[in-house]
Amino acid sequence: MLNNLHIQNYALIESLDIDFQSGFSVITGETGAGKSIILGALSILLGNRADSTAIAPAARRCIVEATFSQLSDKAAAFFQNHDLDFYDNECTIRRELTDSGKSRAFINDTPVSLSQVKELSTLLVDVHSQHQTLLLNNADFQLDVLDSVAGDDKILDAYHADYRQYIDVSHKLQQLEQQAEQSREALDFIQFQHNELQSANLVDGEQEELEEELLILENAESIKQAIFDAQHLLADITEKTHTASRTIDKIANVFQPAVQLAERLDSCAIELDDIDSTLAANDTTFDPQRLEEVNQRLDTIYSLQKKYHKATVGELLQLQAELSDKLNSIINHDDIVLEKRRLCKELHDKALSTAVKLTAIRKQAAAKIEQELIARLKPMGLPNISFVVQFTSLDELAPFGQEKVCFLFSSNKSTSPRSLEKIASGGEIARVMLSLKAMLAAHRQLPTIIFDEIDTGVSGRIADEMGSAMEGICNSTDSSNTTQVICITHNPQIAARGHQHYRVFKEDTVLGAHTYIEQLDSNQRIHEIAKMLSGSDVSEAAISNAKTLLKYDTQD
Repeated sequence: MLNNLHIQNYALIESLDIDFQSGFSVITGETGAGKSIILGALSILLGNRADSTAIAPAARRCIVEATFSQLSDKAAAFFQNHDLDFYDNECTIRRELTDSGKSRAFINDTPVSLSQVKELSTLLVDVHSQHQTLLLNNADFQLDVLDSVAGDDKILDAYHADYRQYIDVSHKLQQLEQQAEQSREALDFIQFQHNELQSANLVDGEQEELEEELLILENAESIKQAIFDAQHLLADITEKTHTASRTIDKIANVFQPAVQLAERLDSCAIELDDIDSTLAANDTTFDPQRLEEVNQRLDTIYSLQKKYHKATVGELLQLQAELSDKLNSIINHDDIVLEKRRLCKELHDKALSTAVKLTAIRKQAAAKIEQELIARLKPMGLPNISFVVQFTSLDELAPFGQEKVCFLFSSNKSTSPRSLEKIASGGEIARVMLSLKAMLAAHRQLPTIIFDEIDTGVSGRIADEMGSAMEGICNSTDSSNTTQVICITHNPQIAARGHQHYRVFKEDTVLGAHTYIEQLDSNQRIHEIAKMLSGSDVSEAAISNAKTLLKYDTQD
């Protein structure tokens, strides 16, 4: 319930404090007095867009603050979910705007984000403006009304979870199928590349060995001649080295260093003999056939390196392994797609099963809405009303279920029910919306509903019935529903129904115009309603009529 609204330096309001009570309160005032300004300040408090131009002239800061009590269970849970202070089943929301364009929001004096303010405000206040009346033709709004009456939160949450799982897997399946199609298109080319590399029988390191062998084969004659010449020279040197060693050895008994020198010469002779043996073992010969084989093999390697832009056989082998992995992936892709299709169907069937349950609950609620709305609307000047909640099944599951709903309406026996926007007048739509709000009040457990001129297009007895309906929202027999209703109205019949009556007025001073609000006592209320009946020139008849509307003793 809204207990108090404080507005400071907003538009024409310098400072304003309003204390509200439970029950049905009405706010009246002449056109231009500032009723819409108060509602605008409240909308900013509840999280709507703030504009620094709304700050009163010469002021640097604007403050809008409201205190609420008797919070619903959902509202109380909000504080726990966001780790905010909460006590005595009350809360305060404050919004501050500065002339620099900055905005700050507080809940129970704790700085919060605007999104948190919006989340909480939807659990505290439902502001029904003329703009919201247009929502009555909106399919999403109509479905939301249906779900509120159905009380299907658990099954709706379950469906949303099932649907999200199904959509997530469905998107992944689409990606896999696209990848599979692209892979199938590339399969032949990948297979060709892999086969080409595989058939080459590449061996890591063979390129270096072949290049070395090629160098030898191309210079075989020169190598053979050089070896022959070297062996001839070594034969002479080796013999002489042996002779030198024996010669030195003869003087070993008289020349001590000769022993070591002889040993060194023997070592040289042995090394020369080994070199000669190695040269003798070399069988390098010119082999044209082998030269051709080596050249062909290297040509194959060089061709593959150029074709695939690789520098070594090792890189070609790595590419071959990558192509092999791709082939295996493509081959296994169909199995993966099949498994994902199976899972997708399983999740679809699960979501569909939940959607069927949701539809059944909604249809039960639709029947209840049809009966209750007709019962509520007949006294409001619509004795021949027909109201139907039309279900249209969808070919595919949607985020909200497997059907669309449309409210069909007719106020005449001769006219079949059709969409509200096609057949209902402004006054009829206002009455339908009021009846829906009255019905939703209990289901949503909203502490406060504010109606902004919902009486547009109605008067007389119909207006009185609408006032009775708003009063009835507050007088629900359900003890858990203590809805507070505040109505901004120009209609005396509705104003007379209020338990409390507030008047908004504007005064012009040398410093400019200012908007004020006051709660009216009994005499002030009679005079205000009389003005609403007859204009500024209040007559005795208007006073008498006002008392009659207020059910006051006309003799007073």
